[in-house]
Amino acid sequence: MYVESKKGKTRELWSFHGGLHLPDHKEVSLHSPLQSVTLPKRLVVPLQQHIGVTAQACVKPGERVLKGQLIADSAAPVTAPLHAPTSGSVIEIVEHAIPHPSGLSGHCIVIEPDGEDSWVELPPPISDYRQASADTLRQRIRESGIVGMGGATFPSAIKLNPGKPIKTLIINGAECEPYITCDDRLMRDQAAKVMDGARILQHLLQSEVCLIAIEDNKPEAILAMFDELRQEENIEVVRIPTVYPSGGEKQLIHILTGQEVPTSGLPAQIGTICHNVATTAAIADAVLQGRPLVSRLVTVTGEGIKNPGNYEVPIGMLASDLIEQAGGYQNNPQQLILGGPMMGFDLSTDRVPITKGSNCILCPTAEEAPRPEPAQACIRCGRCADVCPAHLLPQQMYWHSRAKDLEKVQDYNLFDCIECGCCSHVCPSHIPLVHYFRYAKAESWALEQERRESEHAKQRHDFRVARLERLEAERKARLRKKKENLKAKPAAKKPPTKDDKESKQAAIQAAMKRAAEKKAKQSQTPKNTENLTAAQQAQIEAVDERRKTATKVRENHSEPPA
Repeated sequence: MYVESKKGKTRELWSFHGGLHLPDHKEVSLHSPLQSVTLPKRLVVPLQQHIGVTAQACVKPGERVLKGQLIADSAAPVTAPLHAPTSGSVIEIVEHAIPHPSGLSGHCIVIEPDGEDSWVELPPPISDYRQASADTLRQRIRESGIVGMGGATFPSAIKLNPGKPIKTLIINGAECEPYITCDDRLMRDQAAKVMDGARILQHLLQSEVCLIAIEDNKPEAILAMFDELRQEENIEVVRIPTVYPSGGEKQLIHILTGQEVPTSGLPAQIGTICHNVATTAAIADAVLQGRPLVSRLVTVTGEGIKNPGNYEVPIGMLASDLIEQAGGYQNNPQQLILGGPMMGFDLSTDRVPITKGSNCILCPTAEEAPRPEPAQACIRCGRCADVCPAHLLPQQMYWHSRAKDLEKVQDYNLFDCIECGCCSHVCPSHIPLVHYFRYAKAESWALEQERRESEHAKQRHDFRVARLERLEAERKARLRKKKENLKAKPAAKKPPTKDDKESKQAAIQAAMKRAAEKKAKQSQTPKNTENLTAAQQAQIEAVDERRKTATKVRENHSEPPA
């Protein structure tokens, strides 16, 4: 297939295996322009909003913060900092419900806005980014806390350091999932910003060509992006067919280049990198204005919402506050979904905050999205394999996941599954296949983590044993050397000569003579009684008398008997 990609140019496109043509329901939220929201009473900013190590809070309760101020960061290589979405006071840092399929809670910084929305002093813009180094641009993107805003939330600065030459930069504006229109609205209303971000990324990666891919059900967005093109640039806007999930990274790369990303591989291995249009716009803000990522566009839609539309929402705003500003609930919605109907997940409460990866709040009614029927036995029809865009065998993966045979299910390339939901959608037995695959992935990750921890513990144990053995060997070596030295000393000592013996005997005789002379001198020394008192003299005389008496007694006892 060949399509028009730029004025006077055409580009060949390829098709991927499987996929579905779904009702898009996008008109529900596109009838109104982009809207801003009023700041709520409180913002709840989760510390974990990205793939990688959780950021650590660098503010304390009671501290006043300004909009854009750094409030959490980590020194880990795979992480992303967080910034205050508005000015105000930090109320507390507590466990709070976060948007997650498990319904678990996480550490969050709670900020009470002061209503002033005052910015912190921002870093200077890098206006002439073409003269800036790639490291400088990556550092600015990293410090701005930008992550993949299409849903993956992988830190963008790391993705932009592939370590390999990049031939093709792809800007993903497909937005293939039904109901979601935030990227469409972004390209319509802020096409210049998206194009500036694409130019920055192309310079940073030094890619030969930049392709901005948009599904053909978004004609207004395509025209808006066309208007921002410059003839001298090697940037193309490519209109692609509307097939779900054409917005999947590997599927989009295949559509545009005809290349397949290797199993368990990365697009950079084939010289390609893919970024979402919202991420691209955020990078333009960070580089050209110095602004960190503190807000994002969110689609609020579904027949259960009174005023569906797209809203620019500060990070940390609760879904309940956002829905209230969209007019509130109507028609008794039966579900609250974060994301789209295919890849989104149910929320157990609307008291969860909007994060960097939150692109849609969907509230369908029972008529709009009926509950799935009870699952039945697999009839082995093979329809799941026919629609799988990743060329997998969902039926076999389902059997092994159900049997908890994790090694076997990985043999069927479990981690190539993008969880698009095509297989579950067409299953006549209504088996929730994606749920089984998510379970198998989670269990596999847990076992892998346990294996790594066990391996680490074994390495520590082996290191300790080796260290103790080395210390014991060193101790024995010291003792052996000491014994050898002791044995060697007598052998090395010279036997005493005759002169040595005579010298030693003479020294002994001299010492004995000196002792005898000293004793005789002490016995001949007269007692000096001139300065003694009468009592002291009497005492001395009494002692002498007793000595004489004792001497006589000894002499008498020593005489032989008569």
